[in-house]
Parts: sequence; C-alpha cells; structure tokens
Amino acid sequence: MGRALANKVDQHLVQLGVLASQGSATITGGSGGSVITDADADTNAASLITSIFDGAEALDGKDVPSADRWCVVTPATYYNLVENDKILNRDFGGTNGVYSDGTVIKVAGINIVKSNTATAAFADNSSAISGTNNTYNVDASNHVALIFHKSAMGTVKLMDLAMESEYDIRRQGSLMVAKMALGHGILRPESAVTIKTS
Repeated sequence: MGRALANKVDQHLVQLGVLASQGSATITGGSGGSVITDADADTNAASLITSIFDGAEALDGKDVPSADRWCVVTPATYYNLVENDKILNRDFGGTNGVYSDGTVIKVAGINIVKSNTATAAFADNSSAISGTNNTYNVDASNHVALIFHKSAMGTVKLMDLAMESEYDIRRQGSLMVAKMALGHGILRPESAVTIKTS
C-alpha cells in the first residue's frame, strides 16, 4: 500500500512537471517553461539526445543552475538511449554509463532517470477524477521526457506515510489502511522543459 501511494506521488510530480513546462512566468519579467517538439524523439535516440541538449540550452538561457538537473523518461526510452553508443563511456569518460550494464548517467550534464511512473504520467490524464481537486490533470500522451531542476516544483507535507491495521473477527481478516497528506505545486516554471513528439 505504501508503494502504491509512492507511485501515485511520483506520477503526480511528473504530471506537474509537464504542467510547469507549459506554464507562464510566475513573476513579472521572469520566464515560463519550455516545450521542445521532436517528431521522432520516441523512436530515434540520436534525435532525443539532441533534444535533451536543446533542453539544457533552454535552461541555461533562463539562468537555471546547472547542478541538480534531472530528466525523467520511461524505461523503453531509457534503454533506447542506452543502445545509442553516442553517450556512453568511450566518448565521455568512464563515469557516464556502460553498455554492458545498460546504464546511462548523464546527457548534457543532466542526470537521466528511468521511471515506470512516467509511463502512467505520459498518458492522457486530463479527465477529472471524482472526489479530487484535479490539480495534476494533463494530457501528456505525446510526451517523451521531462527535464527539470529541483526548483521547478515544491511539496508541502502535512502528514508522512502512516499505516494502520485492525483485525476484524467477523470477517476473519485485517483491515489495513495507508495514508498520507501532501500536495505539490509549481514554483519556477522556467526550470522545467518537456520533449514531445507533436
């Protein structure tokens, strides 16, 4: 149950990152997010790598710090990047991933992370869910990657993960409940970039 809640939190953060990349400036004279359109980013690793470099350039142009930058992709996209030897250790030193290990660590100085929750987040989540505030609704079905700095989004947590259980003799089983109270919001939309196919 705790893992299910953690996955939902991760999904909401990726969806919020997509919304941040589409957002306008939060302060006068500031910058909004960036969206890069790359028609074959989901199938062509070389093209996606170029788009990630474009994303890094967009962040640099908005004075976003170069440390603590992350790129979230689906496992399929991640392994598509691994299969492209353009970014592996023989070109960039022994610390940027190994083909035999199936790892890629950075592209354009941005840490690459694969996430199963990105698969759920990069979908059409625009429909309202009854009983929720629908803060994270977005149609991200054509998105391939989310690039962000840690300043793009913030989380406020009222109550950390807690679990309770109670044995019910009538049903000969335990009722288990997992709960947490938190929310996320966009802080600096200029710190978020998405790569989409159309």
